[in-house]
Amino acid sequence: AIYTIRDPRDVLVSLHFYSDAASFLDKLDKIEDLLPKFLRGEVLYGSWFDHVRGWLGVRDQVNLLLLTYEELLQDLRGSVVKICNFLERELDEAAINSVVENATFNTMKNNKMSNYSTVSTKYVDIQRSPFLRKGISGDWKNHFTAAMSESFDAAYKEMMEDINLNFIWHQS
Repeated sequence: AIYTIRDPRDVLVSLHFYSDAASFLDKLDKIEDLLPKFLRGEVLYGSWFDHVRGWLGVRDQVNLLLLTYEELLQDLRGSVVKICNFLERELDEAAINSVVENATFNTMKNNKMSNYSTVSTKYVDIQRSPFLRKGISGDWKNHFTAAMSESFDAAYKEMMEDINLNFIWHQS
């Protein structure tokens, strides 16, 4: 399995904007109102913490490649090569270049197969908020208040304390 993890603070921000576009989600006007629900796992797909802890709990029992969204942003080509090695598939340079080009944020944002533009606006209205919005890491810093950061950090520390893994976002 290949498992990609993203900084949960950025996941929260993405969920906030996605909930504006998705008719099947409760829209909360203020991101501050979403944080407690996110920390309790009362959001689409449940708890980020439970999901991540579940996969990390079996990483020694299954053939698992662990990647972070932030790694993909920093070194997409290196990540593609890492995935090829994990899958035991050798690609020539042209094929790697093609994968890298087609996996960039801008290409995916403009691809109707990945940008939700073919989904009925009855379900997802990308005019309200695009499915692929910014494609950056760290946007949470533009949306979290100091109180939100403090609350999140305390919950993260408690829920991830026994996870012996240093994620790239621990450095920011």
